[in-house]
Amino acid sequence: MLAALFDKIGEPLRVTQAEDPKPKRDHLLLKVCRCGICGSDLHMTEDPVFGVAAGAILGHEYSGEVVEVGSEAGDYRVGDQVTVAPLAGCGKCESCLRGDPAWCDGMALIGGGYAQYSAVAGRQCRKLPWGISATDGALAEPLSVALHGLMKADIKQGDKVLVVGAGAIGLAVAFWARRLGASKVAVTDLNRFQEERAMELGASAFIESDAELSQNVGNALGGAPDIVFECVGKPGMIDHCIGLVRPRGKVVVLGLCTARDHMDSFRAISKEVNIIMSVFFNIHEFATAIDALDSGRYAPQNLISETVSLATMPDAFEALRRRTTQCKVLVDPFG
Repeated sequence: MLAALFDKIGEPLRVTQAEDPKPKRDHLLLKVCRCGICGSDLHMTEDPVFGVAAGAILGHEYSGEVVEVGSEAGDYRVGDQVTVAPLAGCGKCESCLRGDPAWCDGMALIGGGYAQYSAVAGRQCRKLPWGISATDGALAEPLSVALHGLMKADIKQGDKVLVVGAGAIGLAVAFWARRLGASKVAVTDLNRFQEERAMELGASAFIESDAELSQNVGNALGGAPDIVFECVGKPGMIDHCIGLVRPRGKVVVLGLCTARDHMDSFRAISKEVNIIMSVFFNIHEFATAIDALDSGRYAPQNLISETVSLATMPDAFEALRRRTTQCKVLVDPFG
Protein backbone atom coordinates (compact mmCIF):
# COMPACT_ATOMS: atom_id res chain seq x y z
CA MET A 1 0.00 0.00 0.00
CA LEU A 2 0.96 3.65 -0.24
CA ALA A 3 1.63 5.48 3.02
CA ALA A 4 3.22 8.70 4.27
CA LEU A 5 6.08 7.76 6.61
CA PHE A 6 7.81 9.81 9.30
CA ASP A 7 11.60 9.64 9.00
CA LYS A 8 12.97 12.09 11.57
CA ILE A 9 12.37 15.42 13.28
CA GLY A 10 12.48 18.36 10.90
CA GLU A 11 12.05 16.37 7.69
CA PRO A 12 8.84 16.22 5.60
CA LEU A 13 6.78 13.05 5.56
CA ARG A 14 7.70 10.69 2.75
CA VAL A 15 5.13 8.91 0.57
CA THR A 16 6.26 5.43 -0.38
CA GLN A 17 5.20 1.81 -0.59
CA ALA A 18 4.77 0.27 2.86
CA GLU A 19 3.84 -3.15 4.18
CA ASP A 20 0.13 -3.88 4.31
CA PRO A 21 -1.11 -3.96 7.92
CA LYS A 22 -1.72 -7.40 9.46
CA PRO A 23 -4.84 -7.28 11.66
CA LYS A 24 -5.04 -9.25 14.91
CA ARG A 25 -8.04 -11.33 15.90
CA ASP A 26 -9.71 -8.37 17.63
CA HIS A 27 -8.94 -5.97 14.78
CA LEU A 28 -10.65 -4.65 11.70
CA LEU A 29 -8.80 -4.01 8.49
CA LEU A 30 -9.96 -0.68 7.09
CA LYS A 31 -9.67 0.85 3.67
CA VAL A 32 -9.02 4.43 4.75
CA CYS A 33 -11.49 6.89 3.25
CA ARG A 34 -10.34 10.18 4.77
CA CYS A 35 -7.83 11.30 7.38
CA GLY A 36 -7.62 14.80 8.81
CA ILE A 37 -4.30 16.58 9.25
CA CYS A 38 -4.14 17.49 12.93
CA GLY A 39 -2.03 20.13 14.62
CA SER A 40 -0.75 17.53 17.06
CA ASP A 41 0.75 15.61 14.11
CA LEU A 42 2.64 18.78 13.21
CA HIS A 43 3.93 18.93 16.78
CA MET A 44 4.96 15.26 16.67
CA THR A 45 7.15 15.83 13.63
CA GLU A 46 8.96 18.87 15.05
CA ASP A 47 9.39 18.11 18.76
CA PRO A 48 11.34 15.06 20.01
CA VAL A 49 9.37 15.04 23.29
CA PHE A 50 6.75 12.85 21.57
CA GLY A 51 9.27 10.11 20.74
CA VAL A 52 7.85 9.20 17.34
CA ALA A 53 9.80 6.30 15.84
CA ALA A 54 11.30 6.39 12.35
CA GLY A 55 9.00 4.66 9.89
CA ALA A 56 5.83 5.49 11.85
CA ILE A 57 2.59 6.20 10.01
CA LEU A 58 0.85 9.13 11.67
CA GLY A 59 -2.73 10.29 11.19
CA HIS A 60 -5.31 9.67 13.92
CA GLU A 61 -8.42 11.47 12.59
CA TYR A 62 -9.67 8.88 10.17
CA SER A 63 -12.59 6.87 8.88
CA GLY A 64 -12.94 4.06 6.41
CA GLU A 65 -14.63 0.97 5.08
CA VAL A 66 -14.27 -2.43 6.74
CA VAL A 67 -12.59 -4.89 4.36
CA GLU A 68 -11.72 -7.65 6.85
CA VAL A 69 -13.17 -8.58 10.26
CA GLY A 70 -11.12 -10.41 12.90
CA SER A 71 -12.78 -13.31 14.71
CA GLU A 72 -12.89 -11.28 17.97
CA ALA A 73 -13.38 -7.80 16.52
CA GLY A 74 -17.08 -7.48 17.40
CA ASP A 75 -20.31 -6.96 15.49
CA TYR A 76 -18.97 -5.69 12.18
CA ARG A 77 -19.36 -6.76 8.58
CA VAL A 78 -17.31 -6.20 5.48
CA GLY A 79 -18.57 -3.00 3.88
CA ASP A 80 -19.45 -1.22 7.13
CA GLN A 81 -18.51 2.47 7.18
CA VAL A 82 -16.75 3.32 10.45
CA THR A 83 -14.82 6.07 12.17
CA VAL A 84 -11.93 5.51 14.53
CA ALA A 85 -11.40 6.67 18.11
CA PRO A 86 -7.58 6.59 18.19
CA LEU A 87 -7.27 6.07 21.97
CA ALA A 88 -6.04 2.51 22.34
CA GLY A 89 -6.55 1.05 25.81
CA CYS A 90 -6.45 -2.49 27.14
CA GLY A 91 -10.24 -2.86 26.86
CA LYS A 92 -10.48 -4.55 30.26
CA CYS A 93 -9.61 -2.07 33.02
CA GLU A 94 -12.09 0.16 34.85
CA SER A 95 -11.29 3.18 32.68
CA CYS A 96 -11.77 1.26 29.43
CA LEU A 97 -14.99 -0.39 30.59
CA ARG A 98 -16.56 2.97 31.47
CA GLY A 99 -15.67 4.26 28.00
CA ASP A 100 -12.65 6.32 29.05
CA PRO A 101 -9.62 4.61 27.45
CA ALA A 102 -7.59 7.84 27.61
CA TRP A 103 -6.91 7.05 31.26
CA CYS A 104 -6.02 3.38 30.82
CA ASP A 105 -2.49 2.69 32.10
CA GLY A 106 -1.68 1.20 28.71
CA MET A 107 -3.24 3.97 26.60
CA ALA A 108 -1.54 4.86 23.33
CA LEU A 109 -2.59 7.36 20.66
CA ILE A 110 -2.56 5.31 17.48
CA GLY A 111 -1.92 6.60 13.98
CA GLY A 112 -2.23 4.77 10.70
CA GLY A 113 -4.53 7.16 8.86
CA TYR A 114 -1.94 8.54 6.43
CA ALA A 115 -2.08 5.29 4.47
CA GLN A 116 -4.41 3.39 2.19
CA TYR A 117 -5.15 0.67 4.76
CA SER A 118 -5.06 0.49 8.54
CA ALA A 119 -5.68 -2.22 11.15
CA VAL A 120 -7.39 -1.09 14.34
CA ALA A 121 -9.12 -2.79 17.28
CA GLY A 122 -12.86 -3.19 16.75
CA ARG A 123 -13.57 -1.63 20.16
CA GLN A 124 -12.00 1.62 18.91
CA CYS A 125 -14.37 1.89 15.96
CA ARG A 126 -17.95 3.05 15.69
CA LYS A 127 -20.29 2.39 12.78
CA LEU A 128 -21.46 5.51 11.01
CA PRO A 129 -25.26 5.85 11.01
CA TRP A 130 -27.14 5.78 7.74
CA GLY A 131 -26.79 9.09 5.95
CA ILE A 132 -23.39 9.96 7.43
CA SER A 133 -20.58 9.18 5.01
CA ALA A 134 -17.07 8.01 5.80
CA THR A 135 -15.95 11.21 4.09
CA ASP A 136 -17.44 13.20 6.98
CA GLY A 137 -16.63 10.54 9.58
CA ALA A 138 -13.03 11.74 9.84
CA LEU A 139 -14.36 14.84 11.64
CA ALA A 140 -15.63 12.81 14.62
CA GLU A 141 -12.27 12.82 16.42
CA PRO A 142 -11.57 16.59 16.41
CA LEU A 143 -15.23 17.27 17.22
CA SER A 144 -14.87 14.96 20.23
CA VAL A 145 -11.77 16.80 21.47
CA ALA A 146 -13.69 20.09 21.35
CA LEU A 147 -16.80 18.60 22.96
CA HIS A 148 -14.71 17.26 25.85
CA GLY A 149 -13.59 20.82 26.56
CA LEU A 150 -17.20 21.99 26.70
CA MET A 151 -18.09 19.14 29.06
CA LYS A 152 -15.15 20.00 31.33
CA ALA A 153 -16.31 23.63 31.33
CA ASP A 154 -19.82 22.60 32.42
CA ILE A 155 -21.27 25.21 30.08
CA LYS A 156 -24.64 26.63 31.14
CA GLN A 157 -27.54 27.94 29.08
CA GLY A 158 -26.92 31.61 28.36
CA ASP A 159 -23.18 31.63 29.03
CA LYS A 160 -21.07 34.14 27.11
CA VAL A 161 -18.17 32.34 25.43
CA LEU A 162 -14.91 33.54 23.92
CA VAL A 163 -12.78 31.21 21.77
CA VAL A 164 -9.15 32.27 21.41
CA GLY A 165 -7.70 30.75 18.24
CA ALA A 166 -9.60 30.11 15.01
CA GLY A 167 -8.03 26.78 14.09
CA ALA A 168 -10.08 23.64 13.60
CA ILE A 169 -10.40 22.91 17.34
CA GLY A 170 -11.28 26.49 18.18
CA LEU A 171 -13.98 26.58 15.51
CA ALA A 172 -15.30 23.21 16.67
CA VAL A 173 -15.55 24.68 20.18
CA ALA A 174 -17.60 27.55 18.75
CA PHE A 175 -19.87 25.00 17.06
CA TRP A 176 -20.48 23.10 20.30
CA ALA A 177 -20.86 26.25 22.41
CA ARG A 178 -23.69 27.50 20.23
CA ARG A 179 -25.24 24.01 20.08
CA LEU A 180 -25.10 23.62 23.88
CA GLY A 181 -26.83 26.88 24.69
CA ALA A 182 -24.28 29.72 24.84
CA SER A 183 -26.07 33.02 24.33
CA LYS A 184 -23.16 34.56 22.44
CA VAL A 185 -19.96 33.07 21.02
CA ALA A 186 -17.08 35.27 19.93
CA VAL A 187 -13.97 33.95 18.17
CA THR A 188 -10.71 35.88 18.12
CA ASP A 189 -7.54 35.35 16.11
CA LEU A 190 -4.54 37.31 14.84
CA ASN A 191 -5.94 37.11 11.30
CA ARG A 192 -9.41 37.20 9.75
CA PHE A 193 -8.79 34.17 7.51
CA GLN A 194 -11.45 32.06 9.25
CA GLU A 195 -14.06 34.76 9.90
CA GLU A 196 -16.64 33.48 7.43
CA ARG A 197 -16.07 29.88 8.50
CA ALA A 198 -16.49 30.82 12.17
CA MET A 199 -19.86 32.44 11.47
CA GLU A 200 -20.96 29.40 9.46
CA LEU A 201 -20.17 27.23 12.49
CA GLY A 202 -22.18 29.28 14.98
CA ALA A 203 -20.05 32.21 16.13
CA SER A 204 -21.94 35.44 16.75
CA ALA A 205 -18.84 37.63 16.37
CA PHE A 206 -15.31 37.43 15.02
CA ILE A 207 -12.72 39.77 16.54
CA GLU A 208 -9.22 40.38 15.24
CA SER A 209 -6.77 40.35 18.13
CA ASP A 210 -5.21 43.77 18.76
CA ALA A 211 -4.59 46.25 21.56
CA GLU A 212 -8.34 46.88 21.93
CA LEU A 213 -9.25 43.20 22.21
CA SER A 214 -10.66 43.27 25.74
CA GLN A 215 -12.94 46.20 24.96
CA ASN A 216 -14.03 44.69 21.64
CA VAL A 217 -14.82 41.37 23.32
CA GLY A 218 -16.92 43.16 25.92
CA ASN A 219 -18.81 45.02 23.22
CA ALA A 220 -19.46 41.83 21.23
CA LEU A 221 -20.58 39.72 24.18
CA GLY A 222 -22.26 42.39 26.32
CA GLY A 223 -19.65 42.02 29.03
CA ALA A 224 -16.62 39.91 29.86
CA PRO A 225 -16.94 36.23 28.90
CA ASP A 226 -18.02 33.58 31.39
CA ILE A 227 -15.78 31.02 29.72
CA VAL A 228 -12.66 31.53 27.61
CA PHE A 229 -11.32 28.62 25.59
CA GLU A 230 -7.58 28.72 24.86
CA CYS A 231 -7.14 26.94 21.50
CA VAL A 232 -3.74 28.23 20.36
CA GLY A 233 -1.15 26.34 22.40
CA LYS A 234 1.60 28.96 22.64
CA PRO A 235 3.43 30.22 25.75
CA GLY A 236 1.63 33.15 27.34
CA MET A 237 -1.82 32.26 26.00
CA ILE A 238 -3.22 30.96 29.30
CA ASP A 239 -2.21 34.22 30.95
CA HIS A 240 -3.74 36.13 28.03
CA CYS A 241 -7.05 34.32 28.57
CA ILE A 242 -6.97 34.99 32.33
CA GLY A 243 -6.89 38.68 31.49
CA LEU A 244 -9.98 38.38 29.27
CA VAL A 245 -12.33 36.25 31.40
CA ARG A 246 -14.70 37.73 33.98
CA PRO A 247 -13.94 37.41 37.72
CA ARG A 248 -14.72 33.85 38.87
CA GLY A 249 -14.96 32.79 35.24
CA LYS A 250 -13.36 29.76 33.61
CA VAL A 251 -10.38 29.38 31.31
CA VAL A 252 -10.40 26.03 29.50
CA VAL A 253 -7.06 25.04 27.97
CA LEU A 254 -7.30 22.97 24.79
CA GLY A 255 -4.20 24.29 23.02
CA LEU A 256 -1.24 21.89 23.00
CA CYS A 257 1.89 23.69 24.22
CA THR A 258 5.07 21.68 24.78
CA ALA A 259 7.19 24.65 25.89
CA ARG A 260 7.37 25.87 29.49
CA ASP A 261 4.75 28.52 30.17
CA HIS A 262 4.19 31.32 32.66
CA MET A 263 1.28 33.30 34.01
CA ASP A 264 0.48 36.11 36.41
CA SER A 265 -0.69 33.94 39.30
CA PHE A 266 -1.61 36.99 41.42
CA ARG A 267 -4.04 38.20 38.78
CA ALA A 268 -5.49 34.69 38.43
CA ILE A 269 -6.06 34.27 42.16
CA SER A 270 -7.33 37.85 42.54
CA LYS A 271 -10.05 37.06 40.00
CA GLU A 272 -10.58 33.53 41.40
CA VAL A 273 -10.28 32.20 37.85
CA ASN A 274 -10.96 28.50 37.42
CA ILE A 275 -8.30 27.12 35.05
CA ILE A 276 -9.36 23.81 33.48
CA MET A 277 -7.10 21.55 31.43
CA SER A 278 -8.73 19.42 28.74
CA VAL A 279 -7.22 16.63 26.65
CA PHE A 280 -8.62 13.70 24.64
CA PHE A 281 -12.27 12.63 25.07
CA ASN A 282 -14.36 9.64 26.12
CA ILE A 283 -16.29 7.19 23.97
CA HIS A 284 -19.65 8.70 24.92
CA GLU A 285 -18.49 12.09 23.64
CA PHE A 286 -17.22 10.36 20.51
CA ALA A 287 -20.71 8.94 19.88
CA THR A 288 -22.25 12.39 20.39
CA ALA A 289 -19.80 13.86 17.88
CA ILE A 290 -20.78 11.24 15.29
CA ASP A 291 -24.45 12.16 15.70
CA ALA A 292 -23.59 15.85 15.26
CA LEU A 293 -22.32 15.11 11.75
CA ASP A 294 -25.99 14.95 10.76
CA SER A 295 -26.50 18.59 11.78
CA GLY A 296 -28.45 21.02 9.68
CA ARG A 297 -27.59 24.64 10.48
CA TYR A 298 -24.01 25.22 11.63
CA ALA A 299 -22.91 21.93 10.08
CA PRO A 300 -19.44 20.81 11.27
CA GLN A 301 -18.58 19.93 7.66
CA ASN A 302 -17.86 23.67 7.33
CA LEU A 303 -14.55 22.92 9.06
CA ILE A 304 -13.26 21.24 5.89
CA SER A 305 -11.26 23.59 3.69
CA GLU A 306 -9.60 21.16 1.28
CA THR A 307 -9.12 17.48 0.43
CA VAL A 308 -5.71 16.45 -0.90
CA SER A 309 -4.29 13.22 -2.29
CA LEU A 310 -1.75 11.12 -0.41
CA ALA A 311 0.86 12.05 -3.04
CA THR A 312 0.45 15.79 -2.39
CA MET A 313 -0.16 15.44 1.34
CA PRO A 314 3.44 16.13 2.54
CA ASP A 315 3.40 19.55 0.87
CA ALA A 316 -0.01 20.36 2.34
CA PHE A 317 1.23 19.14 5.73
CA GLU A 318 4.25 21.45 5.68
CA ALA A 319 2.17 24.40 4.49
CA LEU A 320 -0.01 24.12 7.61
CA ARG A 321 2.97 25.10 9.76
CA ARG A 322 2.37 28.63 8.51
CA ARG A 323 -0.78 30.68 9.01
CA THR A 324 -2.93 30.18 5.92
CA THR A 325 -6.55 30.29 4.88
CA GLN A 326 -6.74 26.51 5.39
CA CYS A 327 -8.70 25.00 8.26
CA LYS A 328 -9.26 21.23 8.38
CA VAL A 329 -7.43 19.57 5.48
CA LEU A 330 -8.47 15.99 4.75
CA VAL A 331 -6.34 13.38 3.00
CA ASP A 332 -7.89 11.01 0.46
CA PRO A 333 -5.45 8.04 0.29
CA PHE A 334 -6.96 6.84 -2.99
CA GLY A 335 -7.37 10.28 -4.56
